[in-house]
Amino acid sequence: MSDRRFMLYDTMSKSMRELVPQEPGHLKFYSCGPTVYSYAHIGNFRTFLTADLVVRTAEALGWQVSYVSNITDVGHLTEDSLADAEGEDKMARALQSKEGERFANVWDLADHYADAFVEDWRRLNLRDPSVRPKATQHMREQIVAVQELIAKGHAYETPTGVYFNVASFADYGKLSGNRDQDDLMRAVRDVVQDDNKRHPADFALWKKDEKHLMQWFSPWGWGFPGWHIECSVMAMRYLGETLDLHAGGEDLRFPHHECEIAQSEALTGKPFSKLWIHTRFLQVEGEKMAKSKGNFFTVRDLVEGKNADPLALRYALISVPYGKPYNFTMQTLRDASSNVERFRLCEEKVAAALSATRPGDDAIGPELDALYDEALAAMLNDLNTSVALAKALEGTRVILREAELSGACADSAQRFLDRINALLGIVRHESDAPASNSPKVDEARIEALLAERAAAKAGKDFARADGIRDQLAAEGIELRDSPEGTTWRLKGVV
Repeated sequence: MSDRRFMLYDTMSKSMRELVPQEPGHLKFYSCGPTVYSYAHIGNFRTFLTADLVVRTAEALGWQVSYVSNITDVGHLTEDSLADAEGEDKMARALQSKEGERFANVWDLADHYADAFVEDWRRLNLRDPSVRPKATQHMREQIVAVQELIAKGHAYETPTGVYFNVASFADYGKLSGNRDQDDLMRAVRDVVQDDNKRHPADFALWKKDEKHLMQWFSPWGWGFPGWHIECSVMAMRYLGETLDLHAGGEDLRFPHHECEIAQSEALTGKPFSKLWIHTRFLQVEGEKMAKSKGNFFTVRDLVEGKNADPLALRYALISVPYGKPYNFTMQTLRDASSNVERFRLCEEKVAAALSATRPGDDAIGPELDALYDEALAAMLNDLNTSVALAKALEGTRVILREAELSGACADSAQRFLDRINALLGIVRHESDAPASNSPKVDEARIEALLAERAAAKAGKDFARADGIRDQLAAEGIELRDSPEGTTWRLKGVV
C-alpha cells in the first residue's frame, strides 16, 4: 500500500482528518471507560471496541500506541447527562439496589464490577490499555487541578462546592456547538439550582458532602470530585497536555467532553486533543435498550445466558462502522457466529496442512496479501469495518476453496489469518481469558449418544437417529457429519 494515511471523522471540525501523531510513530490515545456500578452492556462495548480498533489499526501501521482508558468509580451522578449534575452518585444508588445488597460497602461493589468489566473486556478480545487508571486512585491530582483552576480565575468556591466558570473560557461549546447563550441555556436548563452559581452552565469540579459514601478531605472540606475533572487529570497524567486522539460514545460529547476541554485547556493554555471521535448509539431489534422491554443485554447475558460465542459477539458489534447508528439483532449474532466459524475452519485446515508439509507452489499468497491490504485500507478510511470484514471473509473463501493446501499455501494462509486477527480480533483470542463461559457439558454422555446414533443409522432406524440429533440440538449441541464420522460443538447461540 502506497497511501497509508489514517483518516478519521473529527467531531470537532466535523470533517475527515488525518490522524498524525505529534511524536512520529507514537500515538497518544485516551478513550473514556465505564462507570462501574453495574455490568457494562453491549452498547458500552460497541464504544470500547471502537477504541480497540483504533489501537489495532495504528499498530498495523507500525506505530507505538500509548492507550489510556479509565474506570470511573466515584463522582458520576444520576443526572450527569446535564452540564452540572444533580441526583445521587451512581455508585451509591447501586449499593442501595437489590443487586447491591450482597456488597458490604461501596468499595467492594466498585471492585466487583471493575473486575467483571475487565473479564468481559477480555472475553471480547479487546487489547488491554497501556494504563487503566481509576478515579479514586488519582484524588490528589484532581484536588491540585481544582486548586490551579481557582488560582487561574477559572473556578470559584460556593457553600456547596467548587464550580468551573464557563464565562472565563471563551471556547466553551466548540465541540458540541452549544456556543451562544440561547443554545447553552437550552442544553443546561435542568442543571443544579444553586443561587451561588454565577451562570447556570457552570459545572462542579468538587462537591461538598460530608454524608457521601465515598469522600475525601480537600481545601474545601470533605467531599468528592465532579465527574468531568477525573478524565482531564488522568489523560494528562499519562499522555501529556495534548492528546493525539480522544474517543468515547456520542452521549459524552456534551457535557462530559465539552467540560473536559474547558478545564484542561484552561489549565494548560494548549489544545487538549488534536482529534475527537464518537461512536454512535446502538439499538436492539429496532428499539432503545431497556430492561422493561427485555432487550437490554450485557456481555454476560449473551455469553452465559444464551451461550453466544464471544468472538461472534465481537464480530457482530463491529460489523457496522462506528460512525453509523447500529441495530443489533439476534439474527446479526447468528450470522456473525457462522462467519467466525469460517475462520475456525480455516485454522483447522491450515494446521493440518502445516503438519503434513505438502510440496507445491504458493497459489494463494498474492491474493491473500491483496485482500489484507484492502482490509487495512478500509480500516484506515475511518475504521470502515463493514468493508474490512468483507475482505477478511473473502480471504476465508480463498483458503477453503483449495482442496488441499501445499506447505507454501498454508504458510500464506497462516500469515493472512494472523494479520487479520491482529487487525480485527475475530479469528482467535489473544488474551489469557477463556474464549467463553459456556456451561459445562457431559462429554461422555454426548459420545455415548453419538455412538447410539451411529448404530441407529447403521440399522436404518433413522427416526431414532434424528431424535438424538434433535435432543442434542435442544441442549445447544450441534452435530457435524462427515465421511470420517460425526463431531459435535456447542452452538454459537441457543
